[in-house]
Amino acid sequence: MSAEGAREVPTAAAGRLAALVAIWPTLVAALAFRYASYAAMMAMALWAELRPAPTLPDLVLSHLPYVEWVDRANYLVWLAVYLPLAAVLLVSEPRRWVRYMVTGGLVSVARGLTIAMTGLGAPRPRRLPAGLDLQSYGAVLLELLSPLGVFRRRAIALYLTQDLFFSGHAATTFLLFLYFRDRPRLRWLAFGGHLAVVASVLLSHLHYAIDVVGAWAVTFALYALREGWPAPRAARRGA
Repeated sequence: MSAEGAREVPTAAAGRLAALVAIWPTLVAALAFRYASYAAMMAMALWAELRPAPTLPDLVLSHLPYVEWVDRANYLVWLAVYLPLAAVLLVSEPRRWVRYMVTGGLVSVARGLTIAMTGLGAPRPRRLPAGLDLQSYGAVLLELLSPLGVFRRRAIALYLTQDLFFSGHAATTFLLFLYFRDRPRLRWLAFGGHLAVVASVLLSHLHYAIDVVGAWAVTFALYALREGWPAPRAARRGA
């Protein structure tokens, strides 16, 4: 690398950092909105666990084997796709990241509402821990909202079996692909990661095929309402 090129690298990094610092209140507000939307979704999903729901036949799952190691790695696959791409979006285009987080929050609220309305039983029935009722609802909800509870104590796997329509894994990674769709290299990376996540939820028998299709439909609809279609409103600023 030439001396001139070496000087450009820290300059570009400093410019990105300055752009992040300049709008830090907006970034924090977007993150807070995203987390509040996630909490609302979890509250509705946990409420849905308190009522019985039937297991339904699925044409796709009937032809796919259940793969135990994929089931164990499912959340790691999602994290490996979601976190790096979201970080790239934040660093490279912080204002678009803000819009992504707000849209993602709206998707979460829509997901919570559809879960509460549908009442689908898990494709692969699992037993919930004894004692999940209205009295323990608050304590379990706090566990589901805790990163330690979710990723170390596997609270979602323990307490949520009917949070099905639509798939959150599919929705979040598909939304990333949509926000990267005008960036050729990252677009295909995001699309490949999304396909890997979809494969993981189906091979884990965590979702019906219709849950994935529903994720595509609702996520695309909310994205198009906020960002326009077919051309993204790249020049729009703020949330």
